Amino acid sequence: MEIKTPTRLGDSSGEHPRPVTVVAVILAAGRASRMGAGGAHKLLAEFDGEPLVRRAARTALAADAASVIAVTGHRRGEIEVALSGLALTTVDNPNYASGMASSLISGLSAPGARDADGVLVMLADMPGVTPGDLNALISTFRAAWGQAIVRAVSHAKPGNPVILPRSLRAAVMRLEGDVGARHVIKTSGLQVIDVDIGEAAHLDVDTPEAVLAAGGILRG
Repeated sequence: MEIKTPTRLGDSSGEHPRPVTVVAVILAAGRASRMGAGGAHKLLAEFDGEPLVRRAARTALAADAASVIAVTGHRRGEIEVALSGLALTTVDNPNYASGMASSLISGLSAPGARDADGVLVMLADMPGVTPGDLNALISTFRAAWGQAIVRAVSHAKPGNPVILPRSLRAAVMRLEGDVGARHVIKTSGLQVIDVDIGEAAHLDVDTPEAVLAAGGILRG
């Protein structure tokens, strides 16, 4: 496939290109159904003494994103308490039970995300992702002038997080059910740039066993 050099944002008639803006959206609304009925919430499990969702938020805040948005839903009150005091915006997704698509739509509809050149979609249950990993994705997206999809991989296997350019916003807004952006990425026709961040790209904690294996302590 031929790869064309992207046009710089704002680069016309001698105009200086403006900075490529990236907003981080943390998906933290899910029901955590694989944790078992009435079980502990994985995002409230403690890693290094803090709830996993707060760890994810601090990771995003330490990266070079313009702002951070956390989408809440299931057990919203507890999640927001875990995020209290952090310089981020929380957005409630009342339709969280319908699946991940509704959380993506809620995040991309939030003030700030609507006008960003790219949205870094980050799952809140990935304890291995670091600010350095996010900055590697963001710098790659900026090098492509905001016109490519940038995706975390490990050993060439796609994972998360992923940065979606603004041109895909309409396609994301049409998603339904318990689906993420994978289909949008596959059918977009845009260049996809993979950034290897190691095993962190695949390490999520969907079960009590996975939480414990990753070094977490179940709480609440």
